[in-house]
Amino acid sequence: MNIEFSFKNKEYKIERYPKTENRSLKSWNAADELLLQHVEELVLGNTSIAIYNDRFGFLSTMLNEFSPSIIINYKSQEKAIQKNLNANKLDFITMQFRTPLDSLPKGIDLGVFKIPKSMELFRLQLAQIAATLDEEGIVLGGFMTKYFTPQMLDIANEFFEEVEQSKAWKKSRVIILQKKKKQKEHSIINSISFQGEIFQQYFGVFSAKNIDYASQFFIENLNIKENEKRVLDLASGNGVLAKMVELKQYASEIHLMDDSYLAIESSKLNLNSGNLFFHFSDSMDVFKNDFFDVVISNPPFHFEFETNIEVALELFREVKRCLKEEGRFLLVASQHLNFKTHLIKLFQEVNIISENDKFVIYECK
Repeated sequence: MNIEFSFKNKEYKIERYPKTENRSLKSWNAADELLLQHVEELVLGNTSIAIYNDRFGFLSTMLNEFSPSIIINYKSQEKAIQKNLNANKLDFITMQFRTPLDSLPKGIDLGVFKIPKSMELFRLQLAQIAATLDEEGIVLGGFMTKYFTPQMLDIANEFFEEVEQSKAWKKSRVIILQKKKKQKEHSIINSISFQGEIFQQYFGVFSAKNIDYASQFFIENLNIKENEKRVLDLASGNGVLAKMVELKQYASEIHLMDDSYLAIESSKLNLNSGNLFFHFSDSMDVFKNDFFDVVISNPPFHFEFETNIEVALELFREVKRCLKEEGRFLLVASQHLNFKTHLIKLFQEVNIISENDKFVIYECK
């Protein structure tokens, strides 16, 4: 669904990717618009801009003329930005796509943030931009007031002398950060102990303090067979499920796929055998038909502040294509999602392996 937005006397069409049938889920919100208002007051023609957490490409499209550095957290985000630039006949070749672990160009004048749900990711991102921000540079962080947490200001104060909030506009605000502090060493990796293994993951990857309870329940009931040689960990996060497969030493190939760049880079820290393949991707198009013996997954259903199972359902359809005829799809999910009603439309056989009050494990053939 395209939605039009007028900026600087020009009409833009912004399409949400991945697409959704839920009309309440938009491509941008009032916090994006308020950020643009503040940017217009600050920028000159040669302003160097870095854009963070622009999930669907709204800010990147509106600020295209500045050839900004765009920090990409997700492969789907990169695709969304390119699709919207193409739809509006804008040149994305001049854009500088960067990862959250890259060094940014020196002398950034302005950082434009949609403040993420993960405060650890916010800290990682502020550390990245503060390292290269001009001494007179400014960071703007937009958020909807219902998602405000005092931790936003606490983290901002770690990096900047001046931290101010704008007046509220359409239930949104902007924090204005100026006069960056002298940089200290900031760790950007968490360490988690689980079943005698130490798992490392970059700030901003799902479940920062412990292996999430759904994955723990899945691991307790995970049975990979000796003849299942080619395995995919779908939406792999820090790679804990794939690590459990690796330890069994059955599989001759283990593939990990995640939409999150930081998740894939985290999993590279945790798995080290020679039969590993890492895929930073939001689509299983990279795999042939009838390719896997077994696919395992703890699929996502939260996207920032949204609850949305459409992405997971599309992945389920791709799993069916990529499984061998005798292959299995094993997944864990929250009980309230009732995934079985969707899975039985795709697979000939859907069984419940185990369940408790919160989670259920499905086996699909």
